[in-house]
This record gives sequence, C-alpha cells and structure tokens, in this order.
Amino acid sequence: MMRRALATLALCLPGLAGAGEAQVLDAVAACDAARVCQFAVTVRHADAGWDHYADAWVVRAPDGSELGRRVLLHPHDDEQPFTRHLGGVRVPAGIDTVQVVAHDSVHGWGATGVAVPIR
Repeated sequence: MMRRALATLALCLPGLAGAGEAQVLDAVAACDAARVCQFAVTVRHADAGWDHYADAWVVRAPDGSELGRRVLLHPHDDEQPFTRHLGGVRVPAGIDTVQVVAHDSVHGWGATGVAVPIR
C-alpha cells in the first residue's frame, strides 16, 4: 500500500520523479570506403527545460576513446524521442563496433549505450 502511494506521488510531482539519465534507443552508421561515417542516433530523455536535458552524445571506440561528439544545444521537452545526425566521424581500421552513449546535464554519461557495427 505504501509503495503504491509513493509511486503515485512520484508520478504526480515530476520534480520528485526526476528526468533520469539520457538513453540511446537506436544508432546506425553509414560509412564510406575511407571509414568516414555518418551516425543517426535516437535519444530519449524526460527533458525538464534548461535545468535538466539531454545535452550530448558520443561515439566511442572499444578502448573508450572518443571518435565523435554531437552537442545538443537545447532541451527537447516536446520532442521525445528525437534523432540527430553527426557526420565526418573517422573510425580507424580494425574497429568493427563502436559504442554510442548519451549525456544529460544532471547525471552525466549514461551507464549504457548502443553498440553500432561498422561496415
């Protein structure tokens, strides 16, 4: 009973529920013969205006090094989930999968991302 009351309260008061971490729902790469890729990444986050919003996503090599970054310049309160693109990402030879992870202005980098095959 108490658990149900707390869950209902959290749903009624968004400030208590919080927006949580930004989450990458999907990511795809289109690469040319030189392994320069364009990424299309779909992110979901319960943006709450300028105080808490998804503000970036990155493409990481298996060793964790950053290959590309898309900065998100404004909250997407009324557009969820949303897809943004980033081109010109050079993926070194020998890397067949990269990781795409989202960032939000409160929680930082999400704990999980999406593995994207590079062909």
